[in-house]
Amino acid sequence: MRVLFVCLGNICRSPTAEGILRHKLREAGLEGQVEVASAGTGDWHVGKAPDKRSMAAALRRGYDLSAQRARQVTRADFAAYDLILAMDSSNLRNLKTLQPANARAELDLFLRRYEAELDDVPDPYYDGEQGFEQVLDLIECATDRLVIELKGRL
Repeated sequence: MRVLFVCLGNICRSPTAEGILRHKLREAGLEGQVEVASAGTGDWHVGKAPDKRSMAAALRRGYDLSAQRARQVTRADFAAYDLILAMDSSNLRNLKTLQPANARAELDLFLRRYEAELDDVPDPYYDGEQGFEQVLDLIECATDRLVIELKGRL
């Protein structure tokens, strides 16, 4: 099973989701059974580490994002991944324009699928520390539900 998280620049939300899911899969004994990655719809930060504020907020909760590097999503990702999860509605629209007609991957909004109250993970890039904490709260909750789904699909 292969999961790809996608946000705008791949430096805040999607790398946070990748790091949290990797951690929770390890805790659930599923490491090695699920491949997790992240990407951005834009190319502004390709090759760069996640935003320092994202890394600091994640590390305070025990998630290490330091090894990750930003990349841009490609059409090939729709064949390589089983599940592609967009962080917000704009990301989803961008992905749908890139999605090939014969795409293998299931495409969905991350929060809409796993957290019924909200559709979008807000972009914390222009916010203060509280924005990054809110992103962590939302992603942790939704990721718990994603792990349950993944267990059932393996």
